[in-house]
Amino acid sequence: MNQNYLFWRYLFTVFATLGLYSVLYRENKLYRFFEHLFLGLAAGWTMVALWTETLYDSWYLKIVGTSADPTGGGAGNGYWAYVLLLPIGAMGYLVFSKKHNWISRIPIGIIVGLWSGQQIQIWFNRYGPQINSSLRPLWPNHLTPFTIPADRPPTGPGSGATYPADIISNWVLVITLISVLSYFLFSFDVRGKALRAMTTAGRWLLMVGFGAIFGSTVMMRFSLLIDRMYFIWIEFFRTMILHR
Repeated sequence: MNQNYLFWRYLFTVFATLGLYSVLYRENKLYRFFEHLFLGLAAGWTMVALWTETLYDSWYLKIVGTSADPTGGGAGNGYWAYVLLLPIGAMGYLVFSKKHNWISRIPIGIIVGLWSGQQIQIWFNRYGPQINSSLRPLWPNHLTPFTIPADRPPTGPGSGATYPADIISNWVLVITLISVLSYFLFSFDVRGKALRAMTTAGRWLLMVGFGAIFGSTVMMRFSLLIDRMYFIWIEFFRTMILHR
């Protein structure tokens, strides 16, 4: 690759990075320029990715019948019924028409109907494993060793062995789960001391969980900052300027 082209490309990327981070000082026109530039590039990339990563494989190749057969039997048959999806999808763009924008509600109604029908399965696939994993044994069936052996298989025979170390973790999980759920008992007045203590503990445990989520979010932002600073000081300044 041409070094001059690479230099100017890196230089523009540095200006774009500094322009976006200039919002940390205050709102300014430089930040607005690079923000709109980024959004425009992202919109263009999304349109290309929509065709290359979704529509081409999942729609176009199924229509023309040139999608590869995973069994090695050659090209598959064309499914011409997929053509009907094109006018339905095109109806959505009539939202920009003042006269015919009511037509755009047809694909929206179809999507909402299909989406609503899938929610039962989606809900169970998402929360079913969480409910199942919350059912933990509270008494060990193996008293020795105390800690979990390193050779315990994750599945199959021996995977159901419960050791004292497991029980400690299980009690913490169950107490946390019951305390947090008791915090959301809003349909009646909480008067008992035990239940009030559980709701208070549930509120504190929720705050601990939210704090951990917030901390991970902050660390993710710092990871992005470190990556951009590494690009500016190492990849650009040291490589392209000092060793130019």
